[in-house]
Amino acid sequence: MTMDPRQAPLSPWLRRPRHRPRAEVRLICLPHAGGSASSLRPWQYLLPPGIEALTVQYPGREDRFGDPMVDTMPEVVDAVVDALDPLLDRPYALLGHSMGSAVAYEVAVEARRRSLPPPVRLFASGRPSPHDAERGDVHLRDDDHLAADLTRLGGTPPEVLADEELRTAVLGYVRNDYRLIETYRPTRAEPLDTPVHVFVGAQDPECSEEAAATWKNTTTGDVTTEVFPGGHFFLEQQRRALAATIARALGHEPTETAPTWPSTP
Repeated sequence: MTMDPRQAPLSPWLRRPRHRPRAEVRLICLPHAGGSASSLRPWQYLLPPGIEALTVQYPGREDRFGDPMVDTMPEVVDAVVDALDPLLDRPYALLGHSMGSAVAYEVAVEARRRSLPPPVRLFASGRPSPHDAERGDVHLRDDDHLAADLTRLGGTPPEVLADEELRTAVLGYVRNDYRLIETYRPTRAEPLDTPVHVFVGAQDPECSEEAAATWKNTTTGDVTTEVFPGGHFFLEQQRRALAATIARALGHEPTETAPTWPSTP
């Protein structure tokens, strides 16, 4: 008996909010430090039918809470590329936000090293290019400093940090991700051929429009920068505009009406 493709298991590293077997292109999304697959779903549901979104689920959170966390870039990249390999039967694009943009870049480099098909486009959001981003040391500080940095960026609900048990759980994987990105050393590789589309929030304290322009050093392809109203997590407030921009960049017309929110993950 042939398994219904909607029930076919994906890698533990990937989540598919909506199965679209006829989609022309797959959009592989990589969340920010402390992020999870569910954090990107609100705007993913606004993508047109021709685009199927898949999101990387880092271990140590949500349905992978019990899985051992990974705090080095090579381990994450190898796992992600292994998971993507059997899914490259159609064109795909990569989209990473903040830490995820560095992961996306390294995934593209690793795909080329393995002679896999390259992404048709790389969307980099909320962070300078890997070779130009400043390295921090927040992962070495105490929980109060770590929580303060989350508050500064604005992506964590205050009630999460106010609940002692929840705060402890969240800061565990946040610190892990900060360690990953703050100890990361970018691969020194020949520039990609992939076009790069950079997103930045107009009030983002982490990435200015000038800093976003550094992505031109990562590719011989075209580089486009788009500024959205908002701060570091403008994706939450600008979800419809974001989905429309992605759709057009991938050659599809944006969805005009809001789809019904599905009940299945």
